[in-house]
Amino acid sequence: MKQIACPQMLMLVLLAVGAWGQDEVTFIAGVKVVNLLATVQTKRGDIVRDLSKDDFVLTEKGRRQAIQYFAQESDLPLTLGLMVDTSMSQEKVLDAEKRASFRFLDSVLRENKDKVFVLQFDIAVWVRQGLTSSRRELEDALSLVDTQTREDLQRFGGGTLLCDSVVKAAHDIMRGQQGRKAMIILSDGEDVNSHANLEEAVDAAVRSETLIYAILFASSRSLGTGRGVMQRLARDTGGGFYEVSKKQTIERVYQLIQEELRSQYSIGYVSDEPVKIPEYRRIQLATKDKTLVVRSRDRYWAGR
Repeated sequence: MKQIACPQMLMLVLLAVGAWGQDEVTFIAGVKVVNLLATVQTKRGDIVRDLSKDDFVLTEKGRRQAIQYFAQESDLPLTLGLMVDTSMSQEKVLDAEKRASFRFLDSVLRENKDKVFVLQFDIAVWVRQGLTSSRRELEDALSLVDTQTREDLQRFGGGTLLCDSVVKAAHDIMRGQQGRKAMIILSDGEDVNSHANLEEAVDAAVRSETLIYAILFASSRSLGTGRGVMQRLARDTGGGFYEVSKKQTIERVYQLIQEELRSQYSIGYVSDEPVKIPEYRRIQLATKDKTLVVRSRDRYWAGR
């Protein structure tokens, strides 16, 4: 018999059962299910879709943990944020980004199940479209996404609030959502004038359990530090990093992200160490086959 201590725990149990089937688990007050989304690839980059629970090894703070919930090709609802850098460094690629972005959303979005928001950032952070399942609303929002005018630059100066945009999206939107959560960031990775730093941006995404897919559009105006920023955002949240080039177009990048979103493993466990003080806990997910590469977040926030 399942013992539920509060409405929040009830929601947690329902999510677990809905995502992973009819596992018979007793939940009590203070128990937190840690949820992970993982992508497994060969060293060549091919996605591996046919693994079972027994193929994985999970540790927390170096201690082996029992995987209690497991599903292939997760059908959980997806909350997706499309976050577009509209600073002047992205002026020449913005139209191509918007066209490819809508085609991607059109193919991925499952109406009445998935939700998407559109955010742009330059000298400020604007949510152009709140969470919606409407393709028409998303198309209309993308048409409004644009770079700063010359008049704006003269009046307000430049800016690229990349880290601020991640913090805002994580705190204001993603933190309250359930199921799978991901941000897609299209940028050259250069941050100018954000109040938040990179560590704070990563922290906000991790606490909201949101993957970041970072798509790098390097330009002649880029300072060269953006690649590392975008790689860090992707790596530390368990997402993916992609760089657009002549050989790898934005359309191809979106195809790879779409394949990944449809090929994730949903994994859940209950830590063997009760939470006594709020802290980050390091986790490592690997496969028994050492030739495979697992991409997942490497920590979670254990709050009381």
